[in-house]
Amino acid sequence: MEQTMYDGFVRILKKELVPALGCTEPIALAYAAAKARQVLGAFPERVVTTCSGNIIKNVKGVVVPATGGLRGIEAATLIGAVGGDPERKLEVLTGVTDEDRARVRKLLEENLCTVKLSDSSAKLHIIVEMAAGDDTALVEILHSHTNIVRIEKNGQILFRQSGEEEAPSEADPDYALLNLEHILEFAETVQIDDVREVLDRQIQYNLKIAEAGLTGTYGGNVGKTLREAYGDSFDVMARALPAAGSDARMSGCELPVVINCGSGNQGMTASLPVIACAKELGVNDEKRYRALCVSNLTAVYQKRDIGRLSAYCGAVSAAAGAGVAMMYLRGGSLEDMANVLTCTLADVGGILCDGAKSSCAAKIASSVEAALLAIRMTEKRRGFGSGEGFIKDTIGETVAAISAIAREGMQVTDEVILDVMVNR
Repeated sequence: MEQTMYDGFVRILKKELVPALGCTEPIALAYAAAKARQVLGAFPERVVTTCSGNIIKNVKGVVVPATGGLRGIEAATLIGAVGGDPERKLEVLTGVTDEDRARVRKLLEENLCTVKLSDSSAKLHIIVEMAAGDDTALVEILHSHTNIVRIEKNGQILFRQSGEEEAPSEADPDYALLNLEHILEFAETVQIDDVREVLDRQIQYNLKIAEAGLTGTYGGNVGKTLREAYGDSFDVMARALPAAGSDARMSGCELPVVINCGSGNQGMTASLPVIACAKELGVNDEKRYRALCVSNLTAVYQKRDIGRLSAYCGAVSAAAGAGVAMMYLRGGSLEDMANVLTCTLADVGGILCDGAKSSCAAKIASSVEAALLAIRMTEKRRGFGSGEGFIKDTIGETVAAISAIAREGMQVTDEVILDVMVNR
């Protein structure tokens, strides 16, 4: 593989697979609030949080971690302002104390924080404004969860950068180079030491929260239900592990996960079925690392043109990535892996995202089930052909087609979902 592409793929993995404590949308709010409080230099007397519809959608139903069970924009903002450490970014709430939680509950009763809906066209847009006496502070996040594009103090701009997604620079990896052929080539040739640390962390963190979900009581306990009802065979555990991790995460479990495409649910779905498959097949650690490269990069490839937040459920792209990697572990060819991806998308490509909440675990289980079916079909030389729905002649064209549906076709769907959730 050409060195520039190789280095870019390593950087993509290191950029995407980072730890986060709690669902990333409330964490982004907490991060912005913690940063605004730091800039203000005092605890605020007034707070206004303005955010895009997709942020409201993804925070409304999920438990904000470190709050003791609280939900909502106000709780996420205030816990960041009270106990957040902005230097820790997506782990901003790691140091929250019981005293901080008690203070947040009191501040909620006092209505310290006001929430406004942004008219921004951006899917992920947060502005936190604070005031204490005559001093004011403002922090704006745009497009990705830690992408601060503006900081102000007393009306003076302290920091500002382009509003382009991810604030691209010459040092950023080229996501346009991602395709299934390049991903497989990278996975087959990568020097394991270049990715070992980031993948070891993904394995360790995501397995730990999955175990918490299987043994604890969280949300609908989808993962635990699967295992109790069907046993602990590989086909069950491939679904139960990521579902259990989501059960725990969506219900406020204070264990970090390693995310993918800005999402903990996607990070768990892209990794845990692959880890289970590697265990089932008895492959060595090196092969498991290579398979995780396949799954994570294939998930990123599918989300590249969709964006971080949309009405398209990201569990589908993550599960499809896991399916491709499990086919790789089973000795499948590039054509086999493309067929798994095609069949998975053809099956569950229409699952809606109606925000982060406990039922995400069930959507994960359904998406992984579709990936497992796609593998079985591929092994029997079965599949879906070009011209059937959005399926095209090549896997690249098929991914582009579903991306267009998710990005353009589901725009109005996204607006209606938000209206139903908030106004009806």
